[in-house]
Amino acid sequence: MTELTHLNTRGEAHIVDVGAKERTHRIAIAEGQIHMAADTLAKLRAGDLRKGDALGTARVAGIMAAKRTWELVPLCHPIALTHIDVELSLQEDPPAVRCQARTETVERTGVEMEAMTAVQIALLTIYDMCKGLDRGMIIGEVQLLHKSGGRSGTWERPTAPG
Repeated sequence: MTELTHLNTRGEAHIVDVGAKERTHRIAIAEGQIHMAADTLAKLRAGDLRKGDALGTARVAGIMAAKRTWELVPLCHPIALTHIDVELSLQEDPPAVRCQARTETVERTGVEMEAMTAVQIALLTIYDMCKGLDRGMIIGEVQLLHKSGGRSGTWERPTAPG
């Protein structure tokens, strides 16, 4: 097991000192889904929601969340993001909205948490805007797909065979 860098020698949580690390171009891509009833997906697709444009609102919410990750996750560094892209796509079978977020920076620490936060808040926003139709929606499968930059290099989620 690798050393947990968010723990000091006494086992207490602390923010990692990244001052001696080099600034590098870093990218992270994360995704997740919100599963819903087919009727809910149809109303979302038609733009027939009382609260308005759920997909546009969710996209902006994901962008805003990525920029504020350091305020939400206690041991994250505040970093200057150079790019954030939040994409939402509708899936028919099973009925769901898939969210993928890409975050980039030229910094001393990675942007994985920013990408993961963007996905989760975008999906939570869809839940909020559709909950009057479907309280049984399920947010899940939130995962990191890719990270690059920094000392640890590039990591890709292995794809399932087949």
